[in-house]
Amino acid sequence: MSRVFKTFPSRDSTKPAQLAQQPTRPTRSLLTGTFFIFAQSSPPKASLSRPTTHQQPQPPAESPIMPASLAPFVLRRPWLTKLLTPAASWYANAAGYRKLGLRYDDLLEEESEAVQIAIRRLSDKEAYDRVYRLRRSIQCSYQHKLLPKSEWTKPEEDVPYLRPLVAQVEAELAEKDALDSMNVIKSH
Repeated sequence: MSRVFKTFPSRDSTKPAQLAQQPTRPTRSLLTGTFFIFAQSSPPKASLSRPTTHQQPQPPAESPIMPASLAPFVLRRPWLTKLLTPAASWYANAAGYRKLGLRYDDLLEEESEAVQIAIRRLSDKEAYDRVYRLRRSIQCSYQHKLLPKSEWTKPEEDVPYLRPLVAQVEAELAEKDALDSMNVIKSH
């Protein structure tokens, strides 16, 4: 299935060339505190030529919102890693989810298709433990209380259990999308 893009005249007098010259700007999200880079996307150029057999299918366009990560930069410098590790552990403790007995992967948004598929792929025990942690944290939230300190999630227990599955599912969905949008041209 090919994608068709239509452009309509806008009331804005800004031309696509002017939009492309505008720099991207990092913006801080109010909810999560992470930085995002908002890039202006230009409309696709219309092509009057017919596709040839030598053209490769184009990958799907990425989202204009891309999270910026400093993790590779920090991890390549041992002195910076040593400097920022205490601040990172303080921030994880200050976030409060460990005081409710949750793990970081329990906070992933379940609305995305990849996360829903990954949750279905969890083992029975891991799925049960996840539901138990969520229900217990909701109960604590209703009562405006925290768990006793002995029941808090310890940093060594807060290991990713869902993110590897989500990454695997996203790769599978991207591969499926690439195969579904492939154009097959028959040559005689």
